[in-house]
Amino acid sequence: MSDQPPKLLVYGANGYTGTLIAELARTQGLTPVLAGRNAENIAALAERLGFEHRVFGLDVPSTVDACLEGVAVVLHCAGPFSRTAAPMVDACIRMGVHYLDVTGEFAVFEALRQRSSEAREAKVMLLPGVGFDVVPSDCLAVHTARRITQPTRLRIAILGLGASMSHGTATTMVEGLSNGSWIRKGGSLVKIAPGSLTRKFDFGRGPSITMAVPWGDLATAYHSTGIPDIETYFSIKRSMLWGARTMGRLPWLLGSGPVQRLMKRRVDARPAGPTADQRDKGRSIFVVEVENAAGLRATSRLETGNGYSLTALAALHIAKRVLAGNAPVGFQTPATAYGPDLILEIPGTRREDL
Repeated sequence: MSDQPPKLLVYGANGYTGTLIAELARTQGLTPVLAGRNAENIAALAERLGFEHRVFGLDVPSTVDACLEGVAVVLHCAGPFSRTAAPMVDACIRMGVHYLDVTGEFAVFEALRQRSSEAREAKVMLLPGVGFDVVPSDCLAVHTARRITQPTRLRIAILGLGASMSHGTATTMVEGLSNGSWIRKGGSLVKIAPGSLTRKFDFGRGPSITMAVPWGDLATAYHSTGIPDIETYFSIKRSMLWGARTMGRLPWLLGSGPVQRLMKRRVDARPAGPTADQRDKGRSIFVVEVENAAGLRATSRLETGNGYSLTALAALHIAKRVLAGNAPVGFQTPATAYGPDLILEIPGTRREDL
């Protein structure tokens, strides 16, 4: 048996979120292996931080397997995860490596949930969404659902995603524009017209308008709470609501090659993500409402730091638990693996029951 400590591999470490995680790992005394496809950028980052690095893509299974040798847990940060999650999960299951990622794509959560039995047989944990998507919302959903008996409806609202997104987040959003919006009804995912479902939530300063937008909790909250009716909302400006309704009439155009290429070029021309000052000043607020068939309702609110800072903190906090051997096998959500109070272990969070 090797006497080497278990290794954490951060894949996509040269991206905006991956770099934040790698830099934070160094300040916390961790020594992850940095990995990705861009040899020059990965090598430069690894040299700057003093970490080992590996360069590989995900298209050749035998290569991925070889690069996971000696690794105990992968923290996957290279999206869009609709394309990259499956080959990395395949390799993790083959190699007996625990899988974490920072996705917020509900279809990816759904796909990985279907592989729970396969992961259990391999004694592997599949825990997607270990960042802003979906640690705060999943933990708050479970906490609030426990406040009443037999809840049947769950609504999650989010304020403060911020105007500055990383290239990876923005690219994922661009690719999903033609897919419309979704809710969960009676346990099944149901497609709705963009901008067709709105609701007001109190984020602490009075009612604010929000719009139903697909979020990872359409998959994860269903798994972690069993509640059959789930809706997820983002706080928006009125102009965004009308824009969403207009775009919803043109899904074929939004999904066309020329329009996708144009929008992605605009994404690439933007800053890589929020500055350190923007991250330090940013705050996000989550509100969860649950109700049951008898009309009883419970509401809770959670305040966190900026989404990208929270992602780095939460992802490494969970990775350290896995490295220490605390990794329930099969598909998990943050709250099913570590309980709804997990989010309170992250600095800068505050929860209140309303």
